[in-house]
Amino acid sequence: MINPAIISQGPGEPFQEVDLEVPELGSHDLLVEVQAVSMNPIDTKRRRLAAPGSVLGWDAVGVVRALGSEAAAEGFAPGQEVFYAGQVDRPGSNQRFHAVDARIVGPKPQSLSVEEAAAMPLTSLTAWESLFSKLKLQADSTGTLVVVGAAGGVGSVLVQLAKRLTQVTVVALASRKESAAWLRELGADHVVNYKDEDYVQQVKNLAPEGVDYIFSSRTPGRQEFFLEVLRPFGEIVCIDEADGIDLNAFKAKAITWHWESMFSRPVGGWDVAYQGEVLRKVAAMLDSGELRHTLTKVVQPINAANIGAAHEEIAKGHTVGKIVISGWE
Repeated sequence: MINPAIISQGPGEPFQEVDLEVPELGSHDLLVEVQAVSMNPIDTKRRRLAAPGSVLGWDAVGVVRALGSEAAAEGFAPGQEVFYAGQVDRPGSNQRFHAVDARIVGPKPQSLSVEEAAAMPLTSLTAWESLFSKLKLQADSTGTLVVVGAAGGVGSVLVQLAKRLTQVTVVALASRKESAAWLRELGADHVVNYKDEDYVQQVKNLAPEGVDYIFSSRTPGRQEFFLEVLRPFGEIVCIDEADGIDLNAFKAKAITWHWESMFSRPVGGWDVAYQGEVLRKVAAMLDSGELRHTLTKVVQPINAANIGAAHEEIAKGHTVGKIVISGWE
């Protein structure tokens, strides 16, 4: 059986279309025939780090074609549609037939197209873990949450989850009119333009005693902002690199700094099934209308040119919502 795949040849080099062997399955694995993939910043980061010939891609929707010896225990069957983010230490989803651990897979939301569903796994897992595993917010949690990078893929889900599942006030940072409009549609209580000269004061006016929580996907250069607006004993959850940030500076206010990486569980083998459980909850929320998908652009088909163009667009850092590539030639 032919397995078309898109491989990386390294940063600055064009992607290449090749035929690979269909992957062998581990005991917990599903073999999924991929129908759609979406792009995330992690794709561009891994392109810089991965060896030439690597298959990237960490978001997919597809159909189960085969199961490892223990995968059936997770409730999956051949022919079932699923969605997932995969794990960064295994070949990615930019291939037609992909092996993935069943424990980090969820059933595809029935009300969504394959493209709409493909936009959701990685960002939903990251947002969920940030809010509920790291900040430990609950249904009755109050206070103020500032979202940095709010219009991006993770921020777009996190704003919704915070408004649907907690009582916190959400302050989203955005600089463009289309981003601000998008965030208001998603339920943000306030949108502050971080390019305004007085944006720090605007945030402080919204939370005179200091904000309780910050989520950040665009951290470098924001140390003074964090220190200025966070209350003593406030908390930050960061999903990118904190280049140039002096963590010692946060000690005086006893601020808690959390790192979030949704790949830590599957790569480390820690509480792996948690992610499958979260994706089932997310699918239910999408099907009930409590959560809306964040797809904003569809490109067809899945090929080297379209994967490369999506990487270039993501690398610019101005994407609203998610880019999805679907279908094979």
